Amino acid sequence: MKGILKLAYKLLVNDRAKFTALLVGITFAVFLMMFITSMFIGVLNHASATVINIGAPMWVMDRSVQAITSSIGIPDYVLDAVRSMQGVQYAVPLYSGGALVKLPDGVYQAVNVVGLDDTTLFGRPRLVEGKIEDIYAENGFVVVDDAEYEKLEKPRVGATFELNDHRGVIVGIAKVTVSGLFGTPTLYTTYYRAAQYIPNPRYTISYVLVQPKNAEDVQKIKEQTAALGYVALTKSEFIEKNARYYVFQTGGGTNILIMTIISFIVGLSISGQTFYTFILENLERFGALKAIGTRSRELVGMILFQASFTAFTGYGLGVGLCTALVYLAKLRLASYAAMITYPSLIVSLVMVVIIAAVSSYAGVRRVLQIEPFDIFRG
Repeated sequence: MKGILKLAYKLLVNDRAKFTALLVGITFAVFLMMFITSMFIGVLNHASATVINIGAPMWVMDRSVQAITSSIGIPDYVLDAVRSMQGVQYAVPLYSGGALVKLPDGVYQAVNVVGLDDTTLFGRPRLVEGKIEDIYAENGFVVVDDAEYEKLEKPRVGATFELNDHRGVIVGIAKVTVSGLFGTPTLYTTYYRAAQYIPNPRYTISYVLVQPKNAEDVQKIKEQTAALGYVALTKSEFIEKNARYYVFQTGGGTNILIMTIISFIVGLSISGQTFYTFILENLERFGALKAIGTRSRELVGMILFQASFTAFTGYGLGVGLCTALVYLAKLRLASYAAMITYPSLIVSLVMVVIIAAVSSYAGVRRVLQIEPFDIFRG
């Protein structure tokens, strides 16, 4: 069998034009599938930036909340009720909302303001400049140095701005795990200051952040919160809820699915047609092998090897090309959101296997139908 596979390899690579066409088709298809799915996964990850950066194990919210950006005010009594629940170690309020700041040169810039619990500062970011204690100073804010930092004119510690006719002072510069999705800079301050500076509806608590005593208490907290008329989600559940919102309710998921299917069809049509043409051009060689006693299963093995070798080589080239492009894009564009993850690699691999299977099926049928006397008739 080793000699048969070696012969199959030589038949494949010796026809450089067909072999190159097969590789280009599969590589291009894998590249498109990887690039599109990685881009969408990156967008979903950035959409949950606040949940990831705050890092709270559990989030209590209104039942109608669909995504982190669409928070609905919670009455103060909910915070007190959650704190008294069985299994809760502690619970703190969180403010999350949008605002418009006026920079020193008179330019207005939309920002996302996160108000941390005044007592604990739970969920505070990691500072690279300044001291977190200075956030308690008069008008103190911490700015996040991410892809949107330049939109605030790269303020340093001590820089000032206006927020709803209130003076704000940058007391620290922070780094976070994930930057936001919508191109909006982020400011951190205390909960009280955020509620005081920004016009708000009747209720100012956006979410209640909960630290359960242990993992076994999570379900108890969910049940008690549901009885209160609200919903409690773990960090991973809230991230998943955000993802479902952007996949199914914004049209993004449908668009990505359509583009992925188109990429799959392109790869299947190019590689399938090219591989079938390759089989037709080598029918005489397969017939000669059959005439000298090569068994049908060995011929099938040759075709499967050729299709698999081409498919997996193209898969590797496509993944490498996509990885290189994403890497270069992130070097030049700080806000570029694409992420290459295991799910996108697995999806692309499954589709490549399907492409290889369909391509080899047509070739196998044609080779098994050939009779040796048809080759030597002339």
